[in-house]
Amino acid sequence: MTAATVAVRHRLADRGVDRQMLLLVPATVFVVALFIYPFAYGIAVSLQPAEGGVLAAYQAFFADAYQRDTIVTTLMIALPAAVLNVAASVPIAYRMRGRFRGKRVVTTILVVPITLGTVLTAEGLLNFLGPAGWLNRFLMTTGLTDAPVRLTNNYWGVFLSLVITGFPFAFLLVLSYLSGIDPSLERAAATLGAGWRQRFFRITLPLLAPGLATTFCLTFVLAFSVFPSAILVGDPTGSTRVISIAAYEAAYVRYDYAGASAAAIIMGAVELAVIAVVLGLRGLLYTGSTAGGKG
Repeated sequence: MTAATVAVRHRLADRGVDRQMLLLVPATVFVVALFIYPFAYGIAVSLQPAEGGVLAAYQAFFADAYQRDTIVTTLMIALPAAVLNVAASVPIAYRMRGRFRGKRVVTTILVVPITLGTVLTAEGLLNFLGPAGWLNRFLMTTGLTDAPVRLTNNYWGVFLSLVITGFPFAFLLVLSYLSGIDPSLERAAATLGAGWRQRFFRITLPLLAPGLATTFCLTFVLAFSVFPSAILVGDPTGSTRVISIAAYEAAYVRYDYAGASAAAIIMGAVELAVIAVVLGLRGLLYTGSTAGGKG
């Protein structure tokens, strides 16, 4: 190794660059190839409509109420589902972070929906909650209802599908964040006379807040991109016509690739806007260090 090489390495090290930074190259290439390039390509396609000016595809989307309303419809499905998944994960993960008999079995049961997939989940909902499903047959047999209760092929079918498939992700993320919080902090508070409510709301929850924000963002993106559930257990031409369906119809029904790309870009922009708001609120509510497993 020459003196010049050593000098170059020292200068790079002074700037925070060393040989270990080369490990980031594959990840960078992966992100560029699978995320940045497709997004940039989609923007380019959306700006090349068959008719009209450069922004004609976007103007057509927002000018058509049937298309424009898909944004609100998707938000009305995705936001409550993400909030419920995160809210339900916190108390369950909080109780399961300790050691007890059967913990692995319970954890396995909670994360099993990950292995089912969207199609099997939708099929299960139709069998259990459909007009001829087990629940309605029980309700009608016992005389509790005279007609089937509609829990599928509408908003509730999609919502329940997103809760079933999204909860395991939220639970595993929250459990990992909770496991990273030093339990000695709560024990110290307990020795000072703090009850479990005080320990949770004044110690655990503030430290968990950044992790909850990140979990919400991930579960929201998963719910906002809903497509199979909106068709299989929803009403794809009415109450559950989400923006992904609008993009699909533009591309494969009308063969309007500029319009489909515009819908996809709008979809990504809405997701980024919601994530920016959530992360901004996280910064306002929590200004402490996030190192050491505190979110």
